[in-house]
Amino acid sequence: MSRPKLSEKDQLRKLIRVRVNDRVYERLMSLQKQTDCRSICELARRILSKERITLLHKDISMNGVMEELALIRKELKAIGVNINQQTHYFHRSQRVAERAFFTKKTEGLYLEVDNRVTLLLKIVDQLAQKWLQK
Repeated sequence: MSRPKLSEKDQLRKLIRVRVNDRVYERLMSLQKQTDCRSICELARRILSKERITLLHKDISMNGVMEELALIRKELKAIGVNINQQTHYFHRSQRVAERAFFTKKTEGLYLEVDNRVTLLLKIVDQLAQKWLQK
């Protein structure tokens, strides 16, 4: 798939070459890594045209929380897959005893979901208290 054509207004018309020393180049490289710009050229164009540059900031204090949230998400997904499988087996079973077995087993999984959601809500509450302070 080819890149869409730029409008007449957005087409780049003139080539400007700039030479910088190593110190300025390193500063531009470090700034580019912190922004949404994909290249140093794009960063330089935005600086010259006084366009907005979005700086990206990563809060390392959130690493542990994000890992825990990702783990909870993974567990909830696995439990959901198990519930879907057991529901499928429940509908395929003919005997009442089998249906009772799958019902009881699925009930245990729903209790696990309840525990994980409670933990998730507790974490979200702590995050809200931290980030929504007045």
